[in-house]
Amino acid sequence: MAERFFEVNKITFSDDDFPEEGAGHNRALHLMVKCEGRYIKGVMIDGGSSVDVFPLSTLQQLNIDTNRTQTSNVSTRAFDGSRRDTIGEIEHIMTIGPVDFNIVFQMLDMKTSYNFLLGRSWIHMARAVLSTLHQMVKFEYDRQEIVVHGEDD
Repeated sequence: MAERFFEVNKITFSDDDFPEEGAGHNRALHLMVKCEGRYIKGVMIDGGSSVDVFPLSTLQQLNIDTNRTQTSNVSTRAFDGSRRDTIGEIEHIMTIGPVDFNIVFQMLDMKTSYNFLLGRSWIHMARAVLSTLHQMVKFEYDRQEIVVHGEDD
């Protein structure tokens, strides 16, 4: 199957990829990742976000030294449309599936429903294809199709 996948170089989803309850859900796509040697739930994948977000509350939970942050002139818009300036940016290694990614996150001090947000920056870097319907992300690594399933509720 892997050879066929790379002959045509495409990622597809089928009805076989549906979560247990089928298409009858309305969930956002959240993954579990590995960060700082710990498994972290509640990592939201959002193709509508232009940046990858590292909330200050998550940084504090993981006891990450704030001296690792760099200044950033990026400002973002929250879900409610309000403009938010970032505290700075932090480069961080995150393991998604079996793959380590070096991600530049924008740090925000705001209440969030997620521990990290992976937006188009990561999606494009990983060349990932996500499906909220199928509750999974697929991408190629080392000539293999990697499938990362979303968290169950």
